[in-house]
Amino acid sequence: MTPMNWSAIAPEIWLLVMACVVLLVDLWSDDPERDPAFWLTQAAIAVFVWLHLEGFRGGLTVYGMQGMVVVDPMGHLLALLAALAVMVTLAYARPTLASRDMAKGEFYLLAMFVLLGISVMCSANNFLVVYLGLELMSLSLYALTALRRDHAVATEAAMKYFVLGALASGFLLYGLSMMYGATGTLEIPKVFESIAAGRINQEVLVFGVVFVVAGLAFKFGAVPFHMWVPDVYQGAPTAVTLLIGGAPKFAAFAITIRLLVEGMLGLAQHWQQMFIVLAVGSLVVGNVAAIAQTNLKRMLAYSTIAQIGFVVLGLSAGVVSGNTLSAANAYSSAMFYLVAYVLTTLGTFGLVMFLSRQGFESEEVADLAGLARRAPWVAGVMTVFMFSLAGVPPMIGFFAKLSVIQALVTTNQALYIGLAVFAVLMSLIGAYYYLRIVKVMWFDEPGQTAPVRQGQGVTALLALNGAAVLVFGVFSGGLMALCRDALVRALAT
Repeated sequence: MTPMNWSAIAPEIWLLVMACVVLLVDLWSDDPERDPAFWLTQAAIAVFVWLHLEGFRGGLTVYGMQGMVVVDPMGHLLALLAALAVMVTLAYARPTLASRDMAKGEFYLLAMFVLLGISVMCSANNFLVVYLGLELMSLSLYALTALRRDHAVATEAAMKYFVLGALASGFLLYGLSMMYGATGTLEIPKVFESIAAGRINQEVLVFGVVFVVAGLAFKFGAVPFHMWVPDVYQGAPTAVTLLIGGAPKFAAFAITIRLLVEGMLGLAQHWQQMFIVLAVGSLVVGNVAAIAQTNLKRMLAYSTIAQIGFVVLGLSAGVVSGNTLSAANAYSSAMFYLVAYVLTTLGTFGLVMFLSRQGFESEEVADLAGLARRAPWVAGVMTVFMFSLAGVPPMIGFFAKLSVIQALVTTNQALYIGLAVFAVLMSLIGAYYYLRIVKVMWFDEPGQTAPVRQGQGVTALLALNGAAVLVFGVFSGGLMALCRDALVRALAT
């Protein structure tokens, strides 16, 4: 039996202990802006990042907790990226929280529990651990969405998120229970071995996979399990919207790789077909519905659905004609796309918060009218983000789209080549609503006369975020190689 090996979960133990410390410190703090809780949270997550970075550099695959946890380069990298996304989210959110009477220790505590759930999912090697991490993350996000108890729209969004999230968790749990019933094991590697041996009920397995894919699709926000995304993105406080739209996507990707690739690759011909349907639906619904939106957060929600369509498309091309030759290329392209999407999303919602002020939420597209005249540098940074989401070179979004399309085309299969062409056409449609934002900022008459507030910390962070979108686009090869290397080393074990 595999030993407990507590060192395998050292980052998670550290984060849990520090969450308790933040809770106690905030209890005795009388600072109205909760500065001690903020700085302690950021310091704790920084150490968490360092622990995962050291593990990633080691490059070893380690099993712990009697085989229930696997610590490998992919898990380290995804947890590290999620932690950085949470740190940036908290930095963007701090001024907004203070001006909305939301600067409470609970926000930072729940954010740490969200990250803890993400990290647990990234290192899960057992169905129970997957579900444990998923519920820890989800329940924390439900609570954060309802943090403004006196705000009717936020409360309504939290209720919708909770009900639909519980339904999706039920789908996933039911699917996993069927997998357990068919294979007799909860350990993901043993599920793979059982499927490869072929001594199990194929019909029960396929039925279980359908429910598992449905649960995963909800966490991604893919069509037709996307109903919660526009309402929650619009209704939740923008700081919470950013927390929902950023780091948790890495967790969804992690458990997709763990469950479907590491556990059920033998059933790829079944779940890849479902992924193709999810991707096509997401690209169509996301891009077409976004055109009609006047609310900026709602438009970005439909944009997210369309962007996730590309990620799912990359995941659908791993096994072609029964061989896995294109697996590393396909899965690493999907991972790189996710990194590009989260990096850009952090900036877009961060900028929405930056433009908001006491008594005014800059959430409508019309609120950006003439922004270039009031704050040219803010309009310039937003333009970089919109170009990246639209896939305009040399932004990182262009190379992310190119990597997924290249992964599809190199399969040399008519179906995947057709999907690549379809994805390009959908991107052209999507470019309309991104470029509309650029047009409104640079060419429309200003609708607001109030000056854009200057917060030095957030200003510098926005500039760095915009520069990262541009620099990682021009020098995208290193990041692509990093994603590929992490996935190859993880799947090799």
